[in-house]
Amino acid sequence: MVALIIAILSLQTEPPPDLLRQVAQREAETETVRSQYLYRQSVNIEEFADRGRLAGNYRELREVIFSPSGERNEQFAEKPTSRLQRLILTDEDFQDIRNIQPLLLTPELLPRYQVKFRGEETVDGVECWVLSLQPRQILRGMRLFEGEMWVDKKSLGVVRTYGQAVPPIYSKGQENLFPRFTTLRRALDGVHYFPVLTHADDTLPFKTGPLRIKLTIRYSAYKKFGSESTITFEPPAVK
Repeated sequence: MVALIIAILSLQTEPPPDLLRQVAQREAETETVRSQYLYRQSVNIEEFADRGRLAGNYRELREVIFSPSGERNEQFAEKPTSRLQRLILTDEDFQDIRNIQPLLLTPELLPRYQVKFRGEETVDGVECWVLSLQPRQILRGMRLFEGEMWVDKKSLGVVRTYGQAVPPIYSKGQENLFPRFTTLRRALDGVHYFPVLTHADDTLPFKTGPLRIKLTIRYSAYKKFGSESTITFEPPAVK
């Protein structure tokens, strides 16, 4: 038995000593490549009452485009509709949809996090390093990520993130709580991984009573500037 354990441990490879720097550099490259594409982003937020009954929802569809300087511009492809009963969407919710759920851990953001190596896993047939991210310090008004990140060993692209936008906000009797989510990415060119799906199914512990919500964000119709072709991915199943 001891020999078997030693053999298994010997098969595990150590991450490169500069893994974080390499991952951040790949994320910066991905950010640069992404700025050459426009895409569509659909958001569907559902809230549930007792016994799992759908009580309300919010839907929007945006077209997202990046300027040559990297500035993000958006326009609604359809008018947003809201039939939410209890859940109130805030500026922080929309900031998270824009910046946290599709997080890119670029060199500029890396100093904000304490990152630890957690081991190895295989995700959809891709061998990955698993990293844990914790904010070093959260200043007033900051929105950060807390959770885990799966990194393709070969390309060093991020293939999946799981965690939560932080911090929760409590102010003047108001609560602003945020769900745990998973974001999946797919390789655009075999190297650079773009987000294709964010999904959350969580119960938020409000003082007025727990509220189950579902969040689904789909990133689709990636199209490079000047190209007539649209890049599509097989949509991952929402579990």
